[in-house]
Amino acid sequence: MAETTHNACLGREMTPDRWNMETPARILRFDAFQLDCDNRQLRKDGLPIELGSRYFDALTLLVSRRGELVTKDVFMEQVWHGISVTDEALTQCIRSLRRALGDDASNPRFIETVPKHGYRFVAKQLTQLPVLPRAQGSYVARACTLAGLASGVVAGLTYGIIAATGGGAQVLILAAMIGALGLLAGAGLGAGMAAALMWRGRADGWVVPGTAIGGLAVGALGNLLGTESIRLLSGVSIANVTGPFEGVVLGTAAGVVAWAALAACNWRIVITVCLIAGACAAALIFYSGGTLLVGSLQALAEGLSGTQMNLANIGKVIGEAGLSRKAIGLTVGAESQIFILSIGVSLLVARNRPMKPG
Repeated sequence: MAETTHNACLGREMTPDRWNMETPARILRFDAFQLDCDNRQLRKDGLPIELGSRYFDALTLLVSRRGELVTKDVFMEQVWHGISVTDEALTQCIRSLRRALGDDASNPRFIETVPKHGYRFVAKQLTQLPVLPRAQGSYVARACTLAGLASGVVAGLTYGIIAATGGGAQVLILAAMIGALGLLAGAGLGAGMAAALMWRGRADGWVVPGTAIGGLAVGALGNLLGTESIRLLSGVSIANVTGPFEGVVLGTAAGVVAWAALAACNWRIVITVCLIAGACAAALIFYSGGTLLVGSLQALAEGLSGTQMNLANIGKVIGEAGLSRKAIGLTVGAESQIFILSIGVSLLVARNRPMKPG
């Protein structure tokens, strides 16, 4: 038998379809809609829909009693609080709610009329979502960290197999090195994202600058550690490696994706946002003269003699004579898309992770 959780909107108990939570559910999701009880807002795919205060209360009442008949007397008691109103007021309220939900009285998906008795909420599925910033902040940070590690390992193995000339050991070393860089990048973005969520108490537009700041910090730290460690060990100064600029750009793109994912948009919208944000980030980095992994590896190979990498092979794989500007542009695009998609998918998993009762 499923456990029950307290509905924070109306103080009733209901059976969740997905979540077991440590704190009361504050957001109810059905179809593409989210009913945010704390902020008294109805959203569709993350975008707000305007509702009057009483209409919001009426919708909350219907949703909280999904499948049950809600009579006029109950509406009068819990929505109008005993104030005497005409039947037309309730009829107009239901008509407005149907319009907001895109529902049809003759073929209802959400609000069904029970003639002479009242109304019933008939959505096929109702999911309770927790307040993400407090209930799942650690999951969000962890998800971004693991996404960064995974995308880094994939990139390292790919480039190692194509360009390394020192055998299998070098491929594994390159995968481990780039995986560590990805881990650092994911952790920085995840920390900025989680900080913004905790500060605001919800997933809103502030998650974008929060994640961008995390990207800036990790980009600056990674650049400093990389260039300074090479300079101290070899006496050679390496320029044109990934740094703060790339960190801010990727952080901003990841923040936009996080906003979409954590605002409970459906997965198709989140993946679309990932593809658009990744493409925009890649274009901005490339046309601004920035660089990602391939550019950093190229700078390393040019600055240090004896590196066992033939980066021209990367260009040959995509039909170029060598590591041309076109080849670098394509690799920047691929790296950005893989990284941002990894972040998006990981956040969808974190968002849908069941919470265990404390």
